[in-house]
Amino acid sequence: MNIIKLLQHFTSANLNNMPEGAMSRNQAFAHLANIGKGIAMAAAPFGAVAIASSKSHARTMETPTEALQLALTLEYLEAEYYQMGLDSGVIPTGGREEKVFMQISKHESAHVTFLKAGLGENSIDKPAFDFTAGGEFDPFNDDPNISEAVSYAQFLALAQAFEDTGVRAYKGQAANLMDAPDLLKAALQIHSVEARHASEVRRIRGLKGWIVQDNRGDGIPEAAQPVYNGEDAIMQAGFNTATDFGADAGTEAYDEPLTGTEANNIANLFIVT
Repeated sequence: MNIIKLLQHFTSANLNNMPEGAMSRNQAFAHLANIGKGIAMAAAPFGAVAIASSKSHARTMETPTEALQLALTLEYLEAEYYQMGLDSGVIPTGGREEKVFMQISKHESAHVTFLKAGLGENSIDKPAFDFTAGGEFDPFNDDPNISEAVSYAQFLALAQAFEDTGVRAYKGQAANLMDAPDLLKAALQIHSVEARHASEVRRIRGLKGWIVQDNRGDGIPEAAQPVYNGEDAIMQAGFNTATDFGADAGTEAYDEPLTGTEANNIANLFIVT
C-alpha cells in the first residue's frame, strides 16, 4: 500500500467518520478506540517502549489532562501550518506531494477535533502562531525577495521538525496516561499516525524515514536541534543496541521521548500568544 493510500485509509475510512455535531468526552474516545485495530497493534510496541524509557525523564505534564492539553497545542500548530501551506500555493499543485499534504492536513484537523472533545471543559484555545519565527523563515512564500523553491524547502524543513517533535512528544506523555487506559490508547493511535507523517515528510525531503543518531538532516537550521537532542541514545531497557547492531541502527530503531517542557519549548518558538 503506498503512502497516499495508507494515509487516505486512516483519514477517509476512520478519522473522518466522526458523528455529526458535538461529541461528549466518552463518545470521542469511544469512537477513537474503534479506529483501525491495525493502528492500535502497530502502536503497542511504541507504548511499551515509551513506558519503559520515560522513567528516566522528568515528568512535567503530570496529569492526563495536562498531557492532552500539550497534545492539543501541538495539533493546533500542525493543523494550522498545513492548512496555511495548502492555502498559500507554496506546495506544488496537482502532484503527489500536494495529495500527501492534503491527507496529512485532514488528519491534523481530525486530531484537533478529537482532543477538544475529549478534554471537554478542560480544552484550551488555539494559540496565535508565527511560522516565520520572527522573520527567520518564509515557509509560505510571502516575501517577494525569496523564491518559491526556497520557501517550499523551508516549508518541508519545518514540517519535518514539527512532525518529529509530535512523535517524540506523544511518546513522552504515554506514561502520564497509564491510569487512563482509554486516553492512552487514543494517544498511541494518534502517535502512530504522526509517525507515518514524519516518515513521509522526511522521505519527500530525500532523507531516511527515521532519525539517525541525533542528526537533524540537511537543510534543518541549528535552532531546531532541540527536536533531535537525545535521539542518539543506544541503551534500551538495559541493552546496548550498538553492541550487536551498531550505533546508527540502534538509534534508528527507537524514538526517544520528549518531556513536556522540551516539547513546549520547541512549540513556543512559533507561538505568539
